[in-house]
Amino acid sequence: MRITFIRPNMYDDRSSDAMEPLCFAILKSLTPADVEVELFDERIEDIPFDRETDLVAMTVETYTAQRAYQIARCFRRRGIPVVMGGYHPTFLPDEALRFADAVVKGDAEGLWEKVVEDAANGRLQRLYEATEFPTLEGRLPDRSIFEGKRYAPIGLVQFGRGCRFNCSFCSIRAFYGNSLRHRSVADVVEDIRRSGKRHIFLVDDNLFLNRDTARSLFEALVPLGIGWSCQVSIDIARDEELVGLMRKSGCISALIGFESLNPDSLRELNKHWNTKWQSYDDAVEVFRRAGIMLYGTFILGCDHDCPASFDATVDFALRNRFVLANFNPLTPTPGAPLFDRMREEGRLLHERWWLDPDFGYGDATFTPRGMTAGELTAGCFAARRRFNTFGSIARRLLDVRANARSPLRAGVFLAANLMSRREILSKQGRRLGAATPLQEAEISA
Repeated sequence: MRITFIRPNMYDDRSSDAMEPLCFAILKSLTPADVEVELFDERIEDIPFDRETDLVAMTVETYTAQRAYQIARCFRRRGIPVVMGGYHPTFLPDEALRFADAVVKGDAEGLWEKVVEDAANGRLQRLYEATEFPTLEGRLPDRSIFEGKRYAPIGLVQFGRGCRFNCSFCSIRAFYGNSLRHRSVADVVEDIRRSGKRHIFLVDDNLFLNRDTARSLFEALVPLGIGWSCQVSIDIARDEELVGLMRKSGCISALIGFESLNPDSLRELNKHWNTKWQSYDDAVEVFRRAGIMLYGTFILGCDHDCPASFDATVDFALRNRFVLANFNPLTPTPGAPLFDRMREEGRLLHERWWLDPDFGYGDATFTPRGMTAGELTAGCFAARRRFNTFGSIARRLLDVRANARSPLRAGVFLAANLMSRREILSKQGRRLGAATPLQEAEISA
């Protein structure tokens, strides 16, 4: 039996910032040894639609849903069954099942083995869903599936799943519920060693589960002598000693979701805790004293935002010399409380923006209160361009406390900024999916 894994892009084109899709290494490790598997990642290579295979499996995000459905249509026309998993099919299984033969809801562990067995016997079920969250103990991804592929030289490793918080725009809590699980530190260390990479990105949505867990992980990373990056909630800055240990263990950069400078907007996003213990400036200074570069993300378009919010937010990011920053329009996605609220208030511009042929990447998807939808789209793009001018890149590079702390740091900074600038300019306004869109009958069937 042969299984073909496919990682769809947002559109039928290649990207320059692709990293190894960890989920397929996990699936490879769960697949019986006598089953032949292969991976095609549309971000870096063409998909061979004439491939002889027995099953196609895709992980689908909301932004890649339209393209995934187009790919599925091509294989199913040849009689090849398609199974989909990931966030989007988990939240909208009925939609996904219009284009797939089977959907896996939630985590793959404990379900994928059954999918493979059923596919081999020609009796795929329509829906696979676990009754409880699987343990993460003793599981090591099989990265052999990435051999021969050209990804960014960064290894992706996961420590835990879930998040302590329930932000209104985020679907993580809807996917994992209140479950907070993490792998053993020994498994993470072994996973890093097997990856063979000198720089690791810890992909957890929030690496800071609690102080004791974080400390045990950081202490175990110190002897490895690696560099690593992560996503972490800003409340870790309350413990400067822990942030110092973070740096000592090899952390060179952290992504933090600041989201907004406006306290009313933070309350609307259910993220008022961002400034509960420290001001943004005080929290940033903790990271700067540790020499950790910060990637700040911001959301514009909340009910208390106005056109002046864009410049104020970019000014903050520039003043703090973030290594990278992103300025996104507030986007209701399936599974998040924000999506349900916008739909109930009748403010969505598209019933399903991810399938709408008029939607372009970076476009506003709802009607804001403090500006027009057009102003939200244009304001976010202008903020991205202003932060990523060559002059801005040069000035931020001069930060010797973090961005230019060493020649290696400076090289990482320049590479990340040039790649980010290129991707921002190439993606803005692009329609999702391939040139031949899904037909209305397929979408609404």
